[in-house]
Amino acid sequence: MTSSTRVVAALSALGAVLLFAGCTVGPGAASPTSTSLPSSGPGQTTDDSDDVEGALLDDGRMFAVVTFGSSTCVPQVDTVSADGQTVSVTLVDVDGGGETEKACTADLAPRASVGALPEGVDPTQEVTLQVTYGDMTEDVDLDGDPSFTGTPGSSTEYLPSAGWIGDGSLVLLTWGSSGCPPVVDTLEGSGSTGTATFVTDENQACTMDMAPRATILSFGDDEVDDDDFTLTLVGGGLDGTVQVRG
Repeated sequence: MTSSTRVVAALSALGAVLLFAGCTVGPGAASPTSTSLPSSGPGQTTDDSDDVEGALLDDGRMFAVVTFGSSTCVPQVDTVSADGQTVSVTLVDVDGGGETEKACTADLAPRASVGALPEGVDPTQEVTLQVTYGDMTEDVDLDGDPSFTGTPGSSTEYLPSAGWIGDGSLVLLTWGSSGCPPVVDTLEGSGSTGTATFVTDENQACTMDMAPRATILSFGDDEVDDDDFTLTLVGGGLDGTVQVRG
């Protein structure tokens, strides 16, 4: 669980990030960048526009930084460096390229930007993310997890993973086509279990890359128990279960 101000929004944001040339590329091979699209599902506005949250993902190989802003203009992870257990992360906005600026929707949503932990960081111990985004700088303290077996800089196993970012809110990391990020259909949870059902479209044309996609799911403050929580994934080619960490 992070120690900065907690996310209480119930709006999902999807991230299709870092296009890989092939499945042999590990998350430590480059500094991942992030873009995002809004998903279906429950949502509400929030006044916590300056909040920053984070989570450790991919068995300790990767991290997510959650900021608030336009759901169609998610900041990218630009640079990542480490000094011991302190990881400095710089986020940048993405322009449209060429002479036309990218148009952003005027909503306020949590967006997850995904990056790789630098080699030498121990995800089983506490990690501090020093996040810089424009004029804002904020520290996010993440509890280490002794059960992590992944090593920062090593190749991913391309398995779904998830981490808590606040009471009832989590970041789900999945792998697949960046052109077909998961779209939430329904979300249910109670106690130590929850089910996320995703839209399945067998006729959808998808790019032939392998990318990490970050999805924010929110069950509400009092609906689920953060300890020993199991998330079941249904549909969208993601069927299986994930133990939520953090």
